[in-house]
Amino acid sequence: MQPLALVIDDEPDICELLTLTLRRMEVQCHTAADLAHARHLLERNHYDFCLTDMRLPDGDGLQLVEEIQEQRGGDTPVAVITAHGNMDTAINALKLGAFDFVSKPVDLERLRALVQLALRLREPHGGPQTDEHTQLLIGNASNMRRLREQIAKVARSNAPIYISGESGSGKELAARAIHTQGPRADHPFVPINCGAIPAELMESEFFGHRKGSFTGAHRDKPGLLQSAAGGTLFLDEVADLPLEMQVKLLRAIQEKSIRPIGASEETPIDVRILSATHKDLAREVAEGRFRSDLYYRINVIEIAVPPLRDRVEDIPLLAETIMQRIAGSTAPRLAEDTLAALRSYAFPGNVRQLENILERAFTLSDQRIIRARDLLLDREAAQAIEEQAAPVAAPPPTEIEPAYTGQFDPGHYTSLDEFLQSIERGAIEQALNETRWNRTAAAQKLGISFRSLRYRLKKLGLED
Repeated sequence: MQPLALVIDDEPDICELLTLTLRRMEVQCHTAADLAHARHLLERNHYDFCLTDMRLPDGDGLQLVEEIQEQRGGDTPVAVITAHGNMDTAINALKLGAFDFVSKPVDLERLRALVQLALRLREPHGGPQTDEHTQLLIGNASNMRRLREQIAKVARSNAPIYISGESGSGKELAARAIHTQGPRADHPFVPINCGAIPAELMESEFFGHRKGSFTGAHRDKPGLLQSAAGGTLFLDEVADLPLEMQVKLLRAIQEKSIRPIGASEETPIDVRILSATHKDLAREVAEGRFRSDLYYRINVIEIAVPPLRDRVEDIPLLAETIMQRIAGSTAPRLAEDTLAALRSYAFPGNVRQLENILERAFTLSDQRIIRARDLLLDREAAQAIEEQAAPVAAPPPTEIEPAYTGQFDPGHYTSLDEFLQSIERGAIEQALNETRWNRTAAAQKLGISFRSLRYRLKKLGLED
């Protein structure tokens, strides 16, 4: 059965152009010139897609977006036609539940891509339990049930989503769930940690480059926005983007096109942007470290991932799921004192920390039963207290603190270089262990750049 669309516009020429375009895509079309006629048609038909102009003789297209959301629960995706460059109106439409927007004059290629995407919502898509990466979005706590409901709702939109939450709480899992439940599920999901890319490589990583555009550019390289074509780009730790890169990303999002380094023409992109950070992004804006225009563009809809301490009742289920993933059918049993200890622990590192604790406990236990002593929670708590007690305003060290304070002993080291490398290795391993192998945090702890840490890891043979 052919899909049915409703086009609402008071300009006959535009209505005819849009209708012809949709019919060539084998989509049947009804048209209306005002809100009254549109409401009449909506009462008598079920539409798979709706496209409405913003300015109509008897009202505003946003009214229709709101009404369809309230009456049909978002079952009918609605795209709005906005005046060129009017991003405020477009963002308002997305906040009210519009699927997406197109600007006048309407780009027919862009319209066709939008319609195809909207029509995919008629097809069944998997939920978070069907994807191995999102299986930890489980739990019976009310805040987790609410999160899954929000994900199911925003997955049907093409609007940018901002995911807030503490480190380790599962922000990337939420992003993957949005992707797998939406119409882009069959296309790439490309996650990127914005804090892990050296500033000098950031433009090339995001937008790509042409062969010969700079020293070392021996071939054309697509950027992350091109690699995610048709799918989703997840910007993790988006607050770490330099201001200069924020400007370029904002333009790419608004114009839906990019210009690779060395290219003479822009390339259209079709990608959904999801972003996240553990920082307070509103405070970053207030303190001038994050652009307000980019903030409002990526934060069209915000969903919050709750910390583990706010859903303690889910810990036994999470622990069982994690152990099954670690050990499969031979997973050891968790003793009652183990579950009690886990329930009473604050988990500053959230679900990621729970995973690390259980992996370590599995290694230390007899692998038949895990007892509370195997968790080593006293050590975890002591480390958390030590980190909280550290001076907040302390400047990062300018030099690596030697792990070995003795004198150079030719009997232990064949050369001074070997002696110095052993000190460097010890300091780096200590920093990595203290930060649970978070390389960005380890680099900050050592007072060096992420790029410098990566070079040293490779040099010392510590690269995994």
